[in-house]
Amino acid sequence: MRRTQAGGVPDFVPQEVPVSSVPDVHSGRNRPQGLRRALVAAALLFMVGLAHAPDPVGAQERGLVPRDYYGMTFVGEVAISPDGEMVAFTQTRVVEEENRRHREVWMVPLENGEPAGDPFRFTDPTREAWAPRWSPDGRTLAFQSRRDDESTTWFARVEAPGGEAYRIPGVEGAPIWSPDGRWIAFVDRSDADGAEPGPRAGWIAPDAITVTENRERFDGRVITQTRYKSDGTLPLLPHPGARGKNQVFVVPAEGGEPRQLTHVDFNVIGATWSPDGRWIAFSGNREEDSNPFLRRSELFLVRVDGGTGLGELRELTPGEESAYRAPAFSPDGNRLAYLVSPDPNTPTRLEVRGLGAGGDFQGEAEVLVDGQGVSPGAPSWRPDGAAVRFTAQDRGSVHLFQVGTGAGGGGLEAVTSGERQVGSVEETVNGAYMAYTSTDPITPDEIFVARADGSGEQRLTGFNDGWLAEVSLRPAERLVWTAADGTEVDGWVIPPVNVEPGRSYPMVLKIHGGPNSMYGHTFFQTFHVLSNAGFYVLYPNPRGSSGYGHEFMMATRGYWGLMDEEDFLTGVDAALAAYPQIDPSRIGVSGGSYGGYATNWLTARSDRFAAAVTSRSIVSLETLWGTSDSLGTLEWHFFGTPWDAADTYRAASPITYVGNVTAPTLIIHSEEDHRTPMQDGEMWYLSLKRLGVPVEFVRYPRSSHGLSRTGEPWLLVDRLVRLRSWFDHWLGDAVTDGL
Repeated sequence: MRRTQAGGVPDFVPQEVPVSSVPDVHSGRNRPQGLRRALVAAALLFMVGLAHAPDPVGAQERGLVPRDYYGMTFVGEVAISPDGEMVAFTQTRVVEEENRRHREVWMVPLENGEPAGDPFRFTDPTREAWAPRWSPDGRTLAFQSRRDDESTTWFARVEAPGGEAYRIPGVEGAPIWSPDGRWIAFVDRSDADGAEPGPRAGWIAPDAITVTENRERFDGRVITQTRYKSDGTLPLLPHPGARGKNQVFVVPAEGGEPRQLTHVDFNVIGATWSPDGRWIAFSGNREEDSNPFLRRSELFLVRVDGGTGLGELRELTPGEESAYRAPAFSPDGNRLAYLVSPDPNTPTRLEVRGLGAGGDFQGEAEVLVDGQGVSPGAPSWRPDGAAVRFTAQDRGSVHLFQVGTGAGGGGLEAVTSGERQVGSVEETVNGAYMAYTSTDPITPDEIFVARADGSGEQRLTGFNDGWLAEVSLRPAERLVWTAADGTEVDGWVIPPVNVEPGRSYPMVLKIHGGPNSMYGHTFFQTFHVLSNAGFYVLYPNPRGSSGYGHEFMMATRGYWGLMDEEDFLTGVDAALAAYPQIDPSRIGVSGGSYGGYATNWLTARSDRFAAAVTSRSIVSLETLWGTSDSLGTLEWHFFGTPWDAADTYRAASPITYVGNVTAPTLIIHSEEDHRTPMQDGEMWYLSLKRLGVPVEFVRYPRSSHGLSRTGEPWLLVDRLVRLRSWFDHWLGDAVTDGL
């Protein structure tokens, strides 16, 4: 099973979040025992000291502080070998003194689904490496690595004789092996016809009317395209005509001259082989340049079996105004599973359709999941073709689900369980075992293995056990309340680390981004930092959140703030009732992106909050429409452009009510944020200064919208310290325990 992603949408952008008797996982060949012993011995050299997870509320000496981030280890990109004897994954650690992160590929040996040794480093520790992928025979592992000053694809033999990492001539992207292992496909940018050379290619639009006096001296931009910026991409995007689109290429497995299979005028996405090696399926949006406001994409097949049909393109969904993506062939190659969303207001469906010998859809689509309840992620087939699997958000959790196909297929069922979030799920070729990441509110992600039915789960890594054993973490406690219309709202409360009887404590309401994302059963460092500093932390999933069905997620459409403010305020009331030691006069509010929008909104519409921290926030929906890289988002959420729905935009903009703000506010914004650009932070800062409200404005350099998740380590930790110190100052009586 290939990796699956949770359903949902990214932050602010409608975003985004486990084994009975089983067949023998060994293939016809056997891995040499000498090599196995060598790998296990190597594992011992790089032991990480697996231990049982520490008691989260034991008698440790201290709670979590911002600097603990430097000791955290992050895992992901799980890849289990086809025979189930090895699990490869990416391990990322923070190099504090160099203000950077370092990624390596690690492995864990398995035997019959059980750990057969400790995790060990597989790639060169002096080089970065990530994105492991196995060859079909399990003898070779590919990975991406920055060597020779560029990111390239490297290969390493896992079977004897082993040796140094090497390149395969002609492979210029992450490898996608054909099922028989004879060919390697990859997706890479093609050379654009007539593209200008040099680092400034595309800085001057080729269709510009104005004349550039001297192209060598001019280092500005001349822009004519609609999408000219993207968060996390700097500087601005070049004109699309100046660079080629991502196309499908194929190379013999032993290397050679790459052959370009597709010649389309849009980017190829999600390429995957058919079981017989005759076709590669992918999705793409023909209008990505001409009309990026429309969220449309189609499904295609391209011929790869040689002969006169080589490169022949089949459009499976011509003229259908829907967003199709994530194609997946059935094991017999006769059916294609995929996701489809007719429009942003319609649930994402998981469908299956038959494929004819000529590469065309046959018959009507079978709807496996209608998306009204669970919103499916990218599909993958069980080896017998009787069911399709995917991960999806579910009331704060993320789990692996399965649904049967055809008349005899079973209904939707969860394969994994528990109050946690699983991800990066991948199965062995025969479907006997699966490996994945798992996190919960008191444990960062670690690697797990289980049987395909979710039983016999084993924890494979414990990279964070050492520092977790030194801190005291309070588990999250679920809190449920009801809105006036009867809607049930979920939330969680983390109490202070050391609650003393008879003492009152402040509380911080934390609000997630989106709005169509969710909080839930995952590790949030910020929450535990505040808990350690003496705060109760309330984090809810109000209407508009994902993971609770399509109707719940769409409830705030056209009513940002106006709808969900009730859920936030009644949530505060519910917390005060459930936890009498919370001081109602010392309530703070904080959030980022949409959470920053809601923070601004609540301080402008309510007097319940004594302090606020607003990050990468939104102030004016009208200005955001014209400055954000998230094209089309606000038009869909608010039923038109700012000139079509001016009253709706203004009614839902915090700036409309800013004159009511009295809460001291810390404003945090990133200089290079293209999702919610800097001007909104500037507007809120100047407004509060003009009103005489205590305010500080922190602008982080070299940072995009993802500062709190992927920003430079020094800046990320600095942000945590500032957030905590602001609330400590204004809410008072909190105990800050170091940096």
